Amino acid sequence: MTTGNRGVVARAFGRGYFPHQLSWLIDNPIRQLLVSPRRMADRLPLTESSCVLELGPGSGYFSVELAGRIPRGRLELLDLQPEMLAKAKRKLEGQGLQNVGYSVQDASVGMPYPDQTFDVAVVVAVLGEVGDREACLEGLYRTIRSGGVLAIHEHVPDPDRITFSALRPLVESRGFLFRKRWGPGWNYTALFARP
Repeated sequence: MTTGNRGVVARAFGRGYFPHQLSWLIDNPIRQLLVSPRRMADRLPLTESSCVLELGPGSGYFSVELAGRIPRGRLELLDLQPEMLAKAKRKLEGQGLQNVGYSVQDASVGMPYPDQTFDVAVVVAVLGEVGDREACLEGLYRTIRSGGVLAIHEHVPDPDRITFSALRPLVESRGFLFRKRWGPGWNYTALFARP
């Protein structure tokens, strides 16, 4: 194994963002045992015209389901790896979904969207990878509409998984209100509202 490949594998199973070179692992159908795209979307208050942000979508595992549920709305994908966004774009366009925008940026430095843009923001197994979680949550709070929802899902085997007992005070300290939780501590979805 080359030094470069060792670095990719180390990132996949260590701390930090998941490398685009191993996106096939997060697209594995076995992942549906943890949370399927359909189950995740069912937990969200989506309408046909919702404006949704998916933070750290990777290669679009959840994106096709989300975009399909909002045919008159818009899905914005924000990821720090342009390679992941390219993979997600191929997947979405392959399904004929055109209601999607793509932005490359590190969520630690803010969100490239106007205030109160989104009805729903979805963050699956990503918040623990963000260098400045507080800044990320402040950016999410700013860009989610009043009454909008932040959905965070955490599950094993993610080495950056945030326990619910750590997540709730972190998110609430940035102004969100806890609304609901599904699942056990090792595989849960938590919904927070922006008042």
